[in-house]
Amino acid sequence: MKELKELKFEELSLDQKLGMVMAGIIRPIRCEDKYETFDQNLEFVLNLIRNHSLGAVWVPPQCERSAEAIQKVKEAADYPILIFTDAESGLLGSKYLVGRHNSIGMTGSEELAYTFGKVVAIEARNAGYNVVCDPVVDMCNGWGSTGANARSLGNNPEMVSKLAVAIARGLRDGGVLTVAKHYPSAQKKTINIDGHMAPSDYLDTKEDLLNYSLLPYLALMKEDLIDGIMCGHSTLANIDPGMPSTVSKKVHDVIREQGFEGFFVTDALDMMGLKAKFGDTKAKGMCVEAGNEFILPWFSARKAYFDLQDCYKEGIISDARLDEAVKRVLAAQHKVNMIEPKFTEITEKDVKDFKRINRESIFARADEGYEVPISRDGKHFIVMLVQNETDIADTGKVSVDTFTNSWYKPEKIQEKLLASFPNSTVRALRQFPTPNNNMDVLQDSVDYDDVVFITFAEAPAYAGSDHLTHRNVALITALQIPGRLQTLVHFGNPYPLEELPHIPRVIIGCMSTDSTMAAIDVLTGEQEAKGVLTYDIKLK
Repeated sequence: MKELKELKFEELSLDQKLGMVMAGIIRPIRCEDKYETFDQNLEFVLNLIRNHSLGAVWVPPQCERSAEAIQKVKEAADYPILIFTDAESGLLGSKYLVGRHNSIGMTGSEELAYTFGKVVAIEARNAGYNVVCDPVVDMCNGWGSTGANARSLGNNPEMVSKLAVAIARGLRDGGVLTVAKHYPSAQKKTINIDGHMAPSDYLDTKEDLLNYSLLPYLALMKEDLIDGIMCGHSTLANIDPGMPSTVSKKVHDVIREQGFEGFFVTDALDMMGLKAKFGDTKAKGMCVEAGNEFILPWFSARKAYFDLQDCYKEGIISDARLDEAVKRVLAAQHKVNMIEPKFTEITEKDVKDFKRINRESIFARADEGYEVPISRDGKHFIVMLVQNETDIADTGKVSVDTFTNSWYKPEKIQEKLLASFPNSTVRALRQFPTPNNNMDVLQDSVDYDDVVFITFAEAPAYAGSDHLTHRNVALITALQIPGRLQTLVHFGNPYPLEELPHIPRVIIGCMSTDSTMAAIDVLTGEQEAKGVLTYDIKLK
């Protein structure tokens, strides 16, 4: 194994220090005419590393050249540079993935949460990473945005803390540093907007944070299982008005005052929650000065590096704050150099337990007088929601799927439903159906014993709030009024279901193919629903 020599603070030049507070992004570059090609960006990052002028790199695992990039980083580095990645659902591109993060929360199992962390860490370390940005400790707040509800472990701080500690312990035992997110995990949002798209304001006070949102962070600190914190771009009007958390020393100090000594890394700096207020260049320096040890540019590492130099020249970054940040970076590099994994291989039991996460996260409830399973011999009219881009023939067959990570597979769902309910019909329906689509569903439904409706909420970034379309809600309501709609099966963020009328039988799964299959097994009675809700929906 290559011997790494830790850098010494007193030997670093100003330019080297400025590079230390950046996680150089290595990913396919959008707008190559504006920035540079992947190879140009990679070579710039490698030169910074050779010159001891970069604290960390960020390499998305799903990039087809990730392995090549990590290998070159390791060849260039003779010091313990941090190699970051996200792994909210597992390492993307891996066979070990769960349905977003909330599938772990829906199991309610510390044992499975630990297995998730352990498996992710072993895979990440084998791929060359040494820092994983997980666990997600944002709590569900009832809003429909792409943040907390889609990825949260729950809204009970005690349970979220237990699961987060279990995940972090698994990550640490697998040999990687942990980064909890998305600080400050505020709850009292004033407008329901995706922070990727616009600034998002919250009314949480310092006391609100300490008494609720930050309890999982404090639990991780108590167990010494938190190496870093990822800071989001939310603005807390009652703590630092007009200043997104990433550029607010007052917000950073809330957790620092509780004894947090690890590093802060910003969330991606392309988000409009920050960029719309302060632009692209100035914000980078402000993030460092406010208390972040690493900035995370989402485009060009070259531009980010020279932006930091410009910010220093303009006095946005002070010498005292830069020195403080660099010392914490070096402390993290020392920690990553010393960490020894307890486990280096994924066992058969790990694989078995990991697969349980998606299957055991299915939640179900039924009104008095109803059972969760429906008759396999019954004549059910099953309406399956699909993306608007999906190509649907008049026969109802689905031939195209454009979902993120391809977790929702309408053809596979349709095939299993027809095999399970041979006397039933499966009708595919777009998220934004035509009036004739809705009319056909209503007209055809009367020829069946009842209606089963399958919905989803995928919650990708830059999609806005996570809701069902008004036309879907209108159709579901129309089916429920005469009592035709008996069953709802939903995958993903449960919050959008609050727009719907009461439905006697509800089954909720997560965003994974295994979860969709397990939900059908619950519907047939072949599997018991063991899951718990991360957010308790209240149908009208």
